[in-house]
Amino acid sequence: MKLKEMCSYLDSEVPLSYQESYDNSGLQIGKADSEITSAIISLDVTEEVIDEAIRSCCNLVVSHHPLIFGVIKKISDASTTGRIIIKCIKHDIAVYSAHTNLDIFQNGVSRKMAEKLELKNIKVLSPLGHKLLKLVTYIPVSHLDSVRAALFEAGAGVIGNYDQCGFVTAGTGSFRGNDSTNPFAGKKGERHFEDEYRFETILFSHLKEKVIRALLATHPYEEVAYDLYELENEFYGAGLGCTGEFSEPFEERELLKMISTVFDINGIRFSKLTGKKISKVALCGGSGVSLLPMAIASGADVFITADIKYHNFFDADKKILLVDAGHFETEKFSSEILKDLIMKKFPKFAVRFSETNTNPINYL
Repeated sequence: MKLKEMCSYLDSEVPLSYQESYDNSGLQIGKADSEITSAIISLDVTEEVIDEAIRSCCNLVVSHHPLIFGVIKKISDASTTGRIIIKCIKHDIAVYSAHTNLDIFQNGVSRKMAEKLELKNIKVLSPLGHKLLKLVTYIPVSHLDSVRAALFEAGAGVIGNYDQCGFVTAGTGSFRGNDSTNPFAGKKGERHFEDEYRFETILFSHLKEKVIRALLATHPYEEVAYDLYELENEFYGAGLGCTGEFSEPFEERELLKMISTVFDINGIRFSKLTGKKISKVALCGGSGVSLLPMAIASGADVFITADIKYHNFFDADKKILLVDAGHFETEKFSSEILKDLIMKKFPKFAVRFSETNTNPINYL
């Protein structure tokens, strides 16, 4: 398989447009036309992980955390990142990362946490915004079905668990072509009236080019009239964090023990106990304490995330139990998500989990 085939699939399945502005998801190292035969999946890209890939003859590393994150002004063995890049290039190992886009997409990191805790009624905590477009175009009656089908095939018309969503209004369009035209209907130099349908549908912004290509390829007019509008609507199928509910409520200390067991945590930090039983849970893998106000507003009894600073614990203010379950611990199941995605599309491709523990934090 070509590396570009794998990247194209992952780029579309976990859209790069979902990532935060500061992020650097996607292909980090590699030649697009190179052949890949097997992959190793890890939370982080460390020297030990690359050594493991070399020993295992894996020429692709897929990670959650990007290897190249900040600005790199030089590549040398004086830095850890430089040594990893040099080793990858020397051994023809490609590196692909899906970071905040994996946090945000429909079946992302926080939802995986919720599933590990066996929560029910899982919903997005902070829905994805400013990623939806409305497409409006005008189609002659004879071509409505073919153009509409092409747009749906390109990914337009998806709203939540429904697809092929669109709206049609009948009307009359007019146009006049000059001497350089070859009009689909009517004559050059004469105004023509055509029975048309106004067709409108919705699409994600990362599909814009693909959908417009489909429109232009199937529409019979030389000049296709269409409008694209940015929507303020939030998409509740994707976003940061999530909430869920237990079938039966837990005592707070009982829940803390459960979290430690499920996520295999050697040390857990938490705010002052509220004295309430825990039924509704808010979660965000990694550094998600900025979502604390949303977690409280959602009515959650506990918010589980990581990288919580000292003063953040005061913000819980007995309104919610705030739990720091560790960055590595809350995101380590991202490897399962990535493997499942790859196997869904390429079931015969060799994929394995890294056996390297990349957690940089140790406990005494």
